[in-house]
Amino acid sequence: MQVIRSIAELRAWRKQAASVAFVPTMGNLHAGHIALVNEAHQHAAHVVVSIFVNRLQFGQGEDFDAYPRTFDDDCAKLEAAGVDVLFFPLEAELYPHVRQSFNVEPPHLQDELCGAFRPGHFRGVATVVTKLFNIVEPDFACFGKKDYQQLAIIRGMVEDLNSPVQLVPVDTGRADDGLALSSRNGYLTSEERAEAPRLYRNLTLMREALLSGDSDYAALETRARQDLEAHGWRVDYVEVRQAQTLEIAHAGEKNLVVLVAARLGKTRLIDNVEVAR
Repeated sequence: MQVIRSIAELRAWRKQAASVAFVPTMGNLHAGHIALVNEAHQHAAHVVVSIFVNRLQFGQGEDFDAYPRTFDDDCAKLEAAGVDVLFFPLEAELYPHVRQSFNVEPPHLQDELCGAFRPGHFRGVATVVTKLFNIVEPDFACFGKKDYQQLAIIRGMVEDLNSPVQLVPVDTGRADDGLALSSRNGYLTSEERAEAPRLYRNLTLMREALLSGDSDYAALETRARQDLEAHGWRVDYVEVRQAQTLEIAHAGEKNLVVLVAARLGKTRLIDNVEVAR
């Protein structure tokens, strides 16, 4: 595996490469990231992974400085997964002027769901992904469905800006007890880790109710919120939305997604399930 630090070197490599599938990450890799890499291998001759902890998507009081940097371990995992190139730029390489004068501004969706609790987060995501797409010039880019709102925003950005990249959504990786794989799971205490699967259990119950024909979305959302709060969670949201657009869902719609974000102790977890009726 080749480790590349500069944009110029990566662009020189890209000129000699055939098709490329790209997996952008912030490092601290787990089995969910490797599943993205494995999917990328199915679509292109070469796989490029980036590791970059993007300051722009962290809000005030969030864990930018504390975010785990595990470069050596990440490299070992990526090499074992057959990655061709790891793009690992310094912050000054991607943001040479420190502050961005131009940013990619998503539509109203950036201020809903997670965006309502993390102002500016999706602007930071859209900006850095655009920069990485411009640098790597991938034919395919793999994104996990766990960050469903992020996937929806990136999908809209690619369509509206005519980016020549095909997005590949990848199903959420889960532990045996259902907990969605996430770098933030490492922040959980042993007691919190035992409680954490409740998030997915509530989503599963909501999916079963929706599939059985229940269209009282508000009641389903309230029931899940109350169960989580009764067990010590602080719930940001539990919502049923349209799967493709993430607009507010109405009774009778066929393709839905149930999304949740809640805090267990100091750790904020997100998850979702799709519902095709």
